[in-house]
Amino acid sequence: MYLRDLMAQDRQSPIKIPTLNIGEFFERHSGELQLELIGSDVGFSREILEPTINRPGLALSGFFTYFAVHRLQVIGKAERSYLKHLSRENAEKRFGALCQRKIPGIVISRGDSLPENLVKIANDAGISIFKTSMVTMNFINAATVRMEWDFAPQVTEHGCVVDVMGIGILIRGDSGTGKSETVLALLRRGASLVADDLVRIRNIEGRELICTAPELGLSHMEVRGLGIINVAALFGVGTVRTEKRLDMVVTLKHADEMETLDRLGLDKKTFELMGLKVPLVELPVAPGRDMAQLVEVAALDQKLKSLGHDTAVEFNKKLLKRMQDRKSTVM
Repeated sequence: MYLRDLMAQDRQSPIKIPTLNIGEFFERHSGELQLELIGSDVGFSREILEPTINRPGLALSGFFTYFAVHRLQVIGKAERSYLKHLSRENAEKRFGALCQRKIPGIVISRGDSLPENLVKIANDAGISIFKTSMVTMNFINAATVRMEWDFAPQVTEHGCVVDVMGIGILIRGDSGTGKSETVLALLRRGASLVADDLVRIRNIEGRELICTAPELGLSHMEVRGLGIINVAALFGVGTVRTEKRLDMVVTLKHADEMETLDRLGLDKKTFELMGLKVPLVELPVAPGRDMAQLVEVAALDQKLKSLGHDTAVEFNKKLLKRMQDRKSTVM
């Protein structure tokens, strides 16, 4: 069975907006965020609707105007100190009012906990409570970064993604254009594989596209005639990356399918993904052409462009200047 058949369920062309509930958040990030469940998991099905954190200091004082009800709530040292200075009855009243809101869950920072009566109030309201040994701001920053990734819109593209000298390249092309052979040759030249055949691409805050492989396909490639190969086992763990920013797209095309060919590189093409435009290079495939070397040169050229050096434009300016100088001499 081919890898593409095993992962057919991942072929999604429309943009997917992921959702995240408390149980998934705890399962994915409990290790990195040092989370520990206090009391019941009754609130694991509650959904986090905003990928950021809220500190409910004002809410505990009774002020709920503009309260961020859809965010994960973090009770830090200041909030705990406030609750401790209240009478038991008043603390239960204030904390109970917070728990009556449809908040996803509560995290207590600095390894501290809450009195059992407050934990029971939260659990009775269907809210799970966690504690973390992290300092409040460190937890907020780390959790926000992870939730931004979890909530990032994503699409699935057909192709291979490789890291060539720091440039993330999506190699596309019809069946038989030699994508796998090109990638194998790039791996022998020092490139790293990110994804083969199916690529998950996330839009991070509308500023960059991050590529990953489906879990089943990580570090594996399908090579026609050989079947599924383990890239990390054959070429070393250094030839595999779990994620990479997408910097350019290379499309391999049969030479007879390309009607025109830009000889100078002045015709700038782009490939649009989720509203972002990525530089596009179309390479004609023909017998005897070293496609891996061409992709490698395209990566180096893209590096130069990112540093402000566009060879085609610079050459064109020199050519126009030479023509102008000759015209002036003749006149």
